[in-house]
Amino acid sequence: MEHDQQYDKIVSIGMFEHVGEALLPEYFRRAWDSLRPGGVFLNHGIVHSATYHRHGPSFTELRVSRRELEPIRTSLRAAELSGFGLRDVESLREHYGLTLHHHWVRRLATHSEEARRITDDTTYRTWRLYMAGAAHGFRGGRLNLNEILLAKPLQGRTGLPLTREDWYRG
Repeated sequence: MEHDQQYDKIVSIGMFEHVGEALLPEYFRRAWDSLRPGGVFLNHGIVHSATYHRHGPSFTELRVSRRELEPIRTSLRAAELSGFGLRDVESLREHYGLTLHHHWVRRLATHSEEARRITDDTTYRTWRLYMAGAAHGFRGGRLNLNEILLAKPLQGRTGLPLTREDWYRG
């Protein structure tokens, strides 16, 4: 995003889980600064359940990608402190667990020879284990995928439809 441009809508997918708690205020401030008053920000990200307590780095952090998963309350607090109004939260936990298991893990297994040829056996096994473990985390409720709809109010009002039903009609 250009720093001097402002937008009506911003969507972030797949980035949030890599920001980390320390940088959440800056993350939401940049989204805030990039929106026109009355604009909306849809943040799509993976979070831990509020009851999960990690002991050291996870397999994913050590072998796949750096990410810092927090409970949803941490991101909602940072968003609200940045000035955003919370409009909606939707959990896609069960959908994502099914997608991982029934589509990505199975497709990778089906195409294992090609995947190993393109990369190597270690990379193939790492990603298969990562996706199977993630699917288990979503099915069991340790992981969640949330879409948070935030609004930048204009004189205290967002101008958004009042219900989801109104959103879908519009």
